[in-house]
Amino acid sequence: MYFNKKIFLLTIFLFLIELYIGFYVRDNFIRPYGGDFLVVILIYALLRSFWNTKRKTIALVVLLFAYSVEVAQYFKVVELLNLSGNRSAEIIIGTSFSWEDMLAYTLGVALIYFLDLRFFEK
Repeated sequence: MYFNKKIFLLTIFLFLIELYIGFYVRDNFIRPYGGDFLVVILIYALLRSFWNTKRKTIALVVLLFAYSVEVAQYFKVVELLNLSGNRSAEIIIGTSFSWEDMLAYTLGVALIYFLDLRFFEK
């Protein structure tokens, strides 16, 4: 079993920030873009906490997952699954496609990948 305590603590910290943004931030920048930027870093950190594989593989998996969720938003998956009005589903899955979100995901994964290569153990 693989476990990286340092990266898992980062995961918890990022999760708490995401909760704060989700519950308390009501603006036009941090909530829509900062949240998307941080969520891919959170997912990357979670996977790195337990999955001992190449960092490039984790980065690619996270980025493809985030892109897939965004594409699902384009196809209105929340409505297709009859989850409209379910606040949790709308927050987790999202309800509207945005190219800016795709950019936020890309920048978030690029940053955490670089930081991981630079600052965490080899």
